[in-house]
Amino acid sequence: MNPYPPAPWHMHGSLWLSVFRLGRAVDAHHPAGTYGVALVSYEEPSPLTYHELLLARTTKDSAGKGAVTITDIWVDSPASQAGGRALWAIPKELCDFDLDTSFRGPVTSTDWTATVERRPIVEASFTDVSRAALRVPFTGRVEQPGIPEHPETAHVVMKGNAKALPCRGRWSFAADGPLGFMREARQLGSFRMAGFRLAFD
Repeated sequence: MNPYPPAPWHMHGSLWLSVFRLGRAVDAHHPAGTYGVALVSYEEPSPLTYHELLLARTTKDSAGKGAVTITDIWVDSPASQAGGRALWAIPKELCDFDLDTSFRGPVTSTDWTATVERRPIVEASFTDVSRAALRVPFTGRVEQPGIPEHPETAHVVMKGNAKALPCRGRWSFAADGPLGFMREARQLGSFRMAGFRLAFD
């Protein structure tokens, strides 16, 4: 029996995302361009509950529509790691997270850290009022090149709704960590999606 649920995954939680512009190619998987870095908390009643850090670059899918490709991603759930790799060719690795959230009136303050074997990947902090936002729909596309667990290119559609607003976001990428090259990228903006409901298929 697989340790993960079948597709689609109907997920609930919150996402904090910042958009960056990377001015030069780092390697074949990280060309110059626009990237999103996100931290996600998947919560009940999601079929799996876990935390996630991802880096994704903007691209065009095979139909010429706007999409993203996830280049780097970590979770703290072995079941999510296995499912992401087998179902959608998402190259999930494992790491540890610390998440601290506080509230003051409508303002939410959130601090994250992500580490691999006690070595830091990233620290991030956010301030937002997204809990007071109106719920709005969203749709996104993901195109993932094949990996050993899923050799064919995977095409994913995400549909859902969330309370989303711009937020203040600050990131610190560990210089000797796997995302150290993002230290030279220029941050363009940040937003939070609070209380999202998402179908990932």
